[in-house]
Amino acid sequence: MKTYLNSTISDLGLDRPFVKGQKIPVRNCWHFSTDGNAVDVMFYDEKDFIAGMNRIYVTIRSYKVVILAFSLMDTHVHFVLYGDFSECNRFMHDYVRRTSKYLALVHNDRHKFMRVPINHQAVTDDFYLKVVICYTVKNAPVGGIPFNALDYPWSSGPLYFRRPGFWSSPAWLDKVGCQGSTLGMGSHKLREILKTRDIPTESIPITGQIVFPGEYVAYDLVEKIFKTCKSFNFFMCITKEEDVDSRGGAISHLSVPMQEMRQHKNDLCLEMFGKGSIKTLNMQQRLRLARALRARYNSSVKQIARLCGLVYEETKDII
Repeated sequence: MKTYLNSTISDLGLDRPFVKGQKIPVRNCWHFSTDGNAVDVMFYDEKDFIAGMNRIYVTIRSYKVVILAFSLMDTHVHFVLYGDFSECNRFMHDYVRRTSKYLALVHNDRHKFMRVPINHQAVTDDFYLKVVICYTVKNAPVGGIPFNALDYPWSSGPLYFRRPGFWSSPAWLDKVGCQGSTLGMGSHKLREILKTRDIPTESIPITGQIVFPGEYVAYDLVEKIFKTCKSFNFFMCITKEEDVDSRGGAISHLSVPMQEMRQHKNDLCLEMFGKGSIKTLNMQQRLRLARALRARYNSSVKQIARLCGLVYEETKDII
């Protein structure tokens, strides 16, 4: 079960009264993200996302870090973390390292994240903290994924301001509604679910193959940060991508969902070069493919560069 550091309430400004028009200073809070332009895919399918969710629980157990919000996208991840910077930074790099190891074992995709940039920015006041939490939660619909932000299953979005015991989605949302726990579960089964030999001795609520995310996300603290559901909904409505500093790894607005564009890329690659993957294409061929995708589909240059394994800053003017 998650525990909070003694300084958490004070550092997040939760012990100070709200004064309209005044920002409350925040300390030891960080927005981390991986660069979505560095890899074409981070999670291939639902099994990968399930493993990615459980990997958060397995990883966070080794660190004095509080997770306020997160989102797993198919090409990158976002985390809003509270804790000492060095500890949060170690957690983030460890999560990416474990993800890389998983992809190598399951998909034979080795060294994929060896040079993936991990961005971070300090969150210094309560207003920006609310903005960056909502930005993280809204990543899925902004990225063209057809989900309500509060129902996207691979994020902390479904945890906030929900009434236990009533219908909601996804299935793991309500701790009361979880199908069971790890109590009495065999060690082999638990290792299979968590993908680790270091299995917990305590019982944890679990639905199907997913550890209840409320075990590692401080959603109760987030509710205190916003104070009311009305305030939370207000920030969900007003937060825009441009409100988040570019150091945070902001993603582009995509006109075509990434899953669809990936299939279009594979089909076009086969049509143009007789190959179903870009892995064997040279730089010139990748640029030709990128230009063809740009001409055929109404999609952003950033998305196309990502799909074709190109560096956006180096190729944005020639795609």
